[in-house]
Amino acid sequence: MAAPLRSFCTTVLRQSVRPFSSTCVTRAGKKWRIENGLACSGSEYGPLTDLPDWSYADGRPAPPLKGQIRRQKQREEFARRAVYLNAELDKGMEQWQKRKNEQSEKEEQLRSLMLKPKGNLLLKNKK
Repeated sequence: MAAPLRSFCTTVLRQSVRPFSSTCVTRAGKKWRIENGLACSGSEYGPLTDLPDWSYADGRPAPPLKGQIRRQKQREEFARRAVYLNAELDKGMEQWQKRKNEQSEKEEQLRSLMLKPKGNLLLKNKK
């Protein structure tokens, strides 16, 4: 009795093997989400990812999960980097403006040191 059962199982297993597929795997709706300004997958951010899964019956929030803590740290690092780069850009703009003002002052000083027209040339330039 064991032999027929064993042969039955092996034939069923051989027939149920799925063929290997080498097609490109794409996430459903990825193109639509990107076109509409959303994340590539539906689980990268949003209420299903960011909000807690449960809370206590008395209303206290649940402790944050490891993934939530990790995403919060990533967002904080991103915000710090954005603030740092913004401050660096402001500092660069101030230095550029300062150099531009110094250059215009030097040009004005050079113009003031140049010889001035006298006599008839002075009267023609005023008209």
